[in-house]
Amino acid sequence: MNQPDPPILNVRNFSVTFRGKHETVRAVKGVSYQLIPGETLGIVGESGSGKSVTSLGIIGLLPPTAEIEGEIWFRDPRHPDAEPVNLLSLNAEARRKYRGGLISMVFQEPLTSLNPVYTCGNQVVEAIRLHQQVDKSEARQRAIALFQEVQLPEPAQMIERYPHQISGGQQQRVMIAMALAGNPAILIADEPTTALDVTIQDTILQLLRNLQTKRDMAVIFITHDMGVIAEVADRVVVMYRGEPVESAKVYDLFARPQHPYTQGLLNCRPQPDRRLKRLPTVSDFMTVTTNAEGELEIVAKADADSEELTAEISAAETRSRYEALTQKPPLLTVRNLTKAYPVRHGFLAKKTFFKAVDQVSFEVYPGETLGLVGESGCGKSTLSRCLLRLIEPTEGEVTYEGQPVLTLDAKPLRDLRRKMQIIFQNPYGSLNGRQNIGSAVMEPMQIHHLYDSAAERRDRAVDLLERVGLDASALPRMPHEFSGGQRQRICIARTLACEPSFIICDESVSALDVSVQAQVLNLLKDLQADFGLTYIFISHDLSVVKFVSDRIMVMNAGRLEEIGPADEIYNYPQKPYTQQLIQAIPNPKLDEIQQRQTERETALAKPL
Repeated sequence: MNQPDPPILNVRNFSVTFRGKHETVRAVKGVSYQLIPGETLGIVGESGSGKSVTSLGIIGLLPPTAEIEGEIWFRDPRHPDAEPVNLLSLNAEARRKYRGGLISMVFQEPLTSLNPVYTCGNQVVEAIRLHQQVDKSEARQRAIALFQEVQLPEPAQMIERYPHQISGGQQQRVMIAMALAGNPAILIADEPTTALDVTIQDTILQLLRNLQTKRDMAVIFITHDMGVIAEVADRVVVMYRGEPVESAKVYDLFARPQHPYTQGLLNCRPQPDRRLKRLPTVSDFMTVTTNAEGELEIVAKADADSEELTAEISAAETRSRYEALTQKPPLLTVRNLTKAYPVRHGFLAKKTFFKAVDQVSFEVYPGETLGLVGESGCGKSTLSRCLLRLIEPTEGEVTYEGQPVLTLDAKPLRDLRRKMQIIFQNPYGSLNGRQNIGSAVMEPMQIHHLYDSAAERRDRAVDLLERVGLDASALPRMPHEFSGGQRQRICIARTLACEPSFIICDESVSALDVSVQAQVLNLLKDLQADFGLTYIFISHDLSVVKFVSDRIMVMNAGRLEEIGPADEIYNYPQKPYTQQLIQAIPNPKLDEIQQRQTERETALAKPL
């Protein structure tokens, strides 16, 4: 006979309210859940759902302005006879005993969590000495052992490196090592893989699973990606606008989602084995209103499973479109493009060159979307900037509509850039924080002398904002007043203000929630059909690239690995590197989820 352990964490009716001068925001509303020793609880939802605020409340990192209600009971599994402690009843000094030691956290962006002026080793040594009574020499040896445990290469050398000297995946491993320094009973992982390539994400997820088993930790895994949840979670809590709307075992959630919001999250991510005409969004599954008391009222839509939402593009349609596109003369031709950077390893050492882009050749046809995929550092963004001469290539040829790009002087190049535009990854960094949205959208029209008056430019700006799902009320507002998805829409509107024919989308949806990502991907496809646009769509996510692309080009270490029709590259990859990228994509299948759940439940159950 088996009996589950009592919960290590019991969250009861937890609520958080922030009061400002002009507005009161209830960020978390009545969250309740339990965490069993050794299990992984997934908390999933979009930005603003209250996931991170709930986790910060557990470890006591909410600001003093937060008004907190409810109870959070923690039971130390290493002292089973001790009474559970309500963490919210403790003062700041008492909370430090638990924070970082018994309960630890890995944050989303490691580079902002690591101190740039201290070596990685110093920061982990500090964490070890804070929670364990050891001298500096012993702490250093434990830091090396932790670096080895999280599978960092050359641990003894890695502790002497600074955060900027290592890759994003290595930075996240250092953060995990720091979180493990106090030997925690609970590890909270807050979006730890969101900004990582799919292959690095897969490695980090496997590492967390292994560490959890080895150390017998309980894990709270926070994400907006349902594919990741299927890989790691035992149970799942789904949150929407601060409220828990559904809680279930992971298999039950995927097999029989009850809430329309959960159904929307499960369906809005591109499916690798299906090519839909349009991606469903959360709004296709539910209608949200606010009643007189300010409470949300969510109503499921009756037509959520309509043929329009599930319509697929047939293989014949895809083949016909590909043949029609490639029969036209290329819009853009690239030959042997190379970008090399000089590298000197010492004062007297001979100068060598690092080739970020190495002899790359391809064509882009009018009206097509060429997907460009590869891991961080493979040369995708460098290539895109070379095409627009935002950085100067070392050698090669770039021809646009028969015109050589690399030999143009300043004025003809500026005229050409009106036709060749780029949408960057970070919309907030792309907008001037001191410039309102109207000025941001109208500025390209002024630079390129489009339209005869300010009134005409304003009318065009309103039209473009409406095309991307906003309206005239956005004109006087500032960038910080919009969500991430809205800011990306504004950047798209500003790009269209130049009336381009060719747009490079450089990781333009990678930082967005899956439902907002679906909206932007649908928008890009609609705009392509309406304006006859040609895209190079850059991403490290092959499932997203497959949805939008006619052809896919794969880059690795600056070189072109393979290029061909999207379905052929995905279904019949020729190169091991492409196969590795595809295998790393989270692709939840019900039988695999059920098998993992059964194995985990067997491992968690303990005999009396």
